[in-house]
Amino acid sequence: MGLLKRGLSNSENSDTEEQEMQSDSSDSSDVSMTDSEDEDQNDGIEVNNATEAESSYLNNTDDNEEEEEEEDEVIKAIRRENEKQRDHPPPIVCEDFITDISFHPHEDILAVGNIVGDVIFYKYTNDENTIMNTLEVHTKACRDIEFNHDGKILFSIAKDKTIMLSDVETGKLIRFYDNSHEVPAYCIRILDEYLFATGDDDGVVKLWDLRVKKDEKAVFSLKKNEDYISDITSNEAQKYLLCSSGDGSLTTIDLQNRKFFMQSEEYEEELTCLGLFRNETKLLAGSSKGKLFLYNWNEFGLHSDAFPGPKSAINSLIPITENIVVTACEDGNLRATHLFPHRHLGIAGQHDLSVEKVDICNTGKFIASCSHNNDIKFWNIEYFEEFEKVSHKHNKHNKKKEMEHNLPSSKRKNVAEFFSDLNS
Repeated sequence: MGLLKRGLSNSENSDTEEQEMQSDSSDSSDVSMTDSEDEDQNDGIEVNNATEAESSYLNNTDDNEEEEEEEDEVIKAIRRENEKQRDHPPPIVCEDFITDISFHPHEDILAVGNIVGDVIFYKYTNDENTIMNTLEVHTKACRDIEFNHDGKILFSIAKDKTIMLSDVETGKLIRFYDNSHEVPAYCIRILDEYLFATGDDDGVVKLWDLRVKKDEKAVFSLKKNEDYISDITSNEAQKYLLCSSGDGSLTTIDLQNRKFFMQSEEYEEELTCLGLFRNETKLLAGSSKGKLFLYNWNEFGLHSDAFPGPKSAINSLIPITENIVVTACEDGNLRATHLFPHRHLGIAGQHDLSVEKVDICNTGKFIASCSHNNDIKFWNIEYFEEFEKVSHKHNKHNKKKEMEHNLPSSKRKNVAEFFSDLNS
């Protein structure tokens, strides 16, 4: 019995072990199949992810290439602008505040007056500007400088109340007028070989004759204005001397008889500068409110026409042609205006700060302007010859666009012009 029990027990154990082995085999098989399926699914996911990543990379690469191409075109456009051959002299940056500039009538020389009383002569070319000479002529700030008609003498006035005549070639002082006015003179105008006129801060105008050497006194003096004399001009006939003033009036002096002729009405703004047009038959005056007043010659009592501007003070103006004027404005812009018919042509140049003076060179190719930034910039204005004939057709809605339009001499390009090459 013991043996039988023992045998049965062994048999049961054997069956149990066999069942367990079968069970283990079945479990192992199940696990193996499940793992294999999971691995296949993971492989599929990895392949899909790789495909998507590759596609995304290719798309990003294409986008980057397009952006690089666009950027390259912009850089190319900028480079083309920078590589254009210079058609005007480079800017001049001065140490001291610039009070006035004046071009030599026959040579490529620019005279610069400054706040410490010096006059600096620059020789200019398209490549560089070189200092020829520096004259320490005044003890206080220069107010106005001007070459005589042959360019051999430079006239200068200053806050020290003196008038200096300097030899341009040697730099030596030729003549000296001390205490020329009771208050400092503000402007000077050379009339001919012997005569010149000055106006001061109190509204006094004086006429001087170089042939009169006794006591160095003026040959004529007149006070009709209550504020400073801002500018003086005359025509070739020199019958009249026109004087603009800070009191808003225009005073006319009879030069031939050396007496007062007439005075205009007083405007509600300062008259700051003067210029002649249409073969000296028209007088143009700029104002502190940005307006331009036009007078017929011999009819100086009242303007014949008035041209509104951008309401920024006009500090200086220069005739470019018989029909075109460039004004130097307090907002830092040089604006070109066609007078007959009246049209705003656009902006001929810009400074960061107020533009104080503007002048035109002996060939008429350049104008130069100075600003409160102590800088002088040159602008090539040859293209104005093409603007001589301007259509009378004018859309008032285009007025603002015309005033903001950048002309070829301007340092800033119109957006449409700058990017026109990108679409070609």
